[in-house]
Amino acid sequence: MKIGLVSDSLAHLPLPQMLDAAKALGIEGLELATGNWSSAPHLDLQRLLGSADARQRFREEFTRRDLELIALNCSGNPLHPVDGGRQTAITYDTIRLAGELGLSTVVMMSGLPGGAPGDATPNWIVSSWPPETQTILAWQWQERLLPFWTDLVAHASAHGVTRLALELHGNQLVYNVPTLMRLRAAVGDVVGANLDPSHLLWMGADPLAAIDALGPAICHVHAKDTFINAPRAALTSRLENGSLMDIAGRAWSYITLGYGQDESWWRAFCYRLRMVGYEGWLSIEHEDVLLARLEGVERSVALLRAVAPIAAGDFRPQPA
Repeated sequence: MKIGLVSDSLAHLPLPQMLDAAKALGIEGLELATGNWSSAPHLDLQRLLGSADARQRFREEFTRRDLELIALNCSGNPLHPVDGGRQTAITYDTIRLAGELGLSTVVMMSGLPGGAPGDATPNWIVSSWPPETQTILAWQWQERLLPFWTDLVAHASAHGVTRLALELHGNQLVYNVPTLMRLRAAVGDVVGANLDPSHLLWMGADPLAAIDALGPAICHVHAKDTFINAPRAALTSRLENGSLMDIAGRAWSYITLGYGQDESWWRAFCYRLRMVGYEGWLSIEHEDVLLARLEGVERSVALLRAVAPIAAGDFRPQPA
């Protein structure tokens, strides 16, 4: 396994300085945001699509530092009932750019449509009652999600992108293991999981069990932790919509690796990934509002270096 970084973790630095900092911190590869929910501070999507020379210069920024470009990330909501057209265009262009850059992985989210024709806002169904929830879900999947993803998989395949890594994230139609596997079964194994344990943790799922269930469907991993504020969660549940800046007042918050789950948990996480055959990237995503970005990434790298397997296993019992 190798240690990567989501570029937005250091969004305050221009591209050259961001890459220098990543290299100094021990990062081996970068996952670059291209738009939608990111301002894409390190990449001009249209300029790179329009110029082979610009793409070459962009790649050289990485190679001269002995860094890998590992994936593009266009996370957002391409199924948004109002803004979905714009976000879909960015998604399609991101896949085109990945193909031009020789990248096989694009990280994104499934999208969340409205609950019926004419809705202006997305509608995330999280319970089976009242009974209209089942009608909403059926319409969202059959009329919006499956047609969109059938077309997107075809587009990815046409551009040499073999892994569309969906983050299992709240406020998306695909947010847990069963919904990911349902979509994958419907549209093919180009769709897989970007396994980010932080979201599963706040939703009350077990990321270690998710690894076992997903197996070869895991095609990318984000290394991000979650702090569960137990006294607050006991009163509010984990359905939290308070300010992300108010860690003390929230039921849960994204946090630097090791400050939510301890080192032994992360060791088990990495070992379980190897058990199911995952030897890919562990892409750090720093979103801790209490720790400085450089410090948070530095501490996250140190933890992953302590727990993540690097070399292939070579022990075999001696014959009797």
